[in-house]
Amino acid sequence: MRKPFLVRLVAGLGLAAILSWLPLAGHAADTFPDKPIHLIVPFPPGGGTDTLARVLAERIGAELKTSVIVENRPGAGTVVGSDYVARSEPNGYTVLLNTSAHAINDTLAPKLPYETEKAFAPIAIVGRAPNVLVVRPDSPFKTIGDIAAYAKAHPGKLTFGSSGNGTAVHLAAELFKEMAHVSLTHVPYKGASPAMTDLVGGQIDMFFGTAGAVTPLVKAGKLRAIALTSAERSPSWPGIPTIAETYPGYAADVWYALFAAAGTPPTIVDTLNRAAIEATQSDLFQQRMGSEGITNTPNTPADLARYVHEEIARWRKVIQEGHVSMG
Repeated sequence: MRKPFLVRLVAGLGLAAILSWLPLAGHAADTFPDKPIHLIVPFPPGGGTDTLARVLAERIGAELKTSVIVENRPGAGTVVGSDYVARSEPNGYTVLLNTSAHAINDTLAPKLPYETEKAFAPIAIVGRAPNVLVVRPDSPFKTIGDIAAYAKAHPGKLTFGSSGNGTAVHLAAELFKEMAHVSLTHVPYKGASPAMTDLVGGQIDMFFGTAGAVTPLVKAGKLRAIALTSAERSPSWPGIPTIAETYPGYAADVWYALFAAAGTPPTIVDTLNRAAIEATQSDLFQQRMGSEGITNTPNTPADLARYVHEEIARWRKVIQEGHVSMG
């Protein structure tokens, strides 16, 4: 039996609409980018991530022959900026630069407005850097072993500062506590600067901080580096051992990565990935970010997706066992 004319007409028009849309979608991917890209930084201006973003923006823009505009959207431990990107049009023109907080918040942040592994299209890891454990120059502790031995003999007596509850540097210390089976007292601060001021002044015993934060005071001789939280030693910190050399398997470096909204066409994601990797291999990136210990190796969107999945599971265990909260 032949279909009624009206049914055949509607079906034909529907197919025509689909076929007419497909070339347009392909055209959008083929011509990407044909307008400025907005790089969302979920931190205030002036910090380490913001600095990295501006170096990346310059080089990615040069690679793609377009403007890359950095927008700071801080709040709720990076959730505000991340949610903005998750809700954006999935066309590659709104990109998130986040840190290890992206994985940590999946467990730490209550009632996230998005699903971390479903709301974003991973693009690329664009940098890794060690955190650094520092003490005062007159501290009796010379090695991570010295600290562990004292902490075991005097549970809870040693204090460590961090830039805030649930931050990557706080969790680096929690991971050390877990693996060394020691008790340390956490003193959270609203940022790295007040924590280091109190460390220099003798109010706390040690501080887990980012390489960028502690470098000026270490160079000035006001603080002394004990160990790095990265899996391997860093050429930017010659002679400084890693915690992993005493506790194999320990790793708590800071990573930086780019994400777009879920549903962004794979061809656009791949274009952004290639531009980002080229940017991190540029002389500008190596000179500006290498001084802070930030390095990078080529990687794919699939590499980042796998890594985020692993990081969520790893930090969930540390957060739950350490009873860590944002408050």
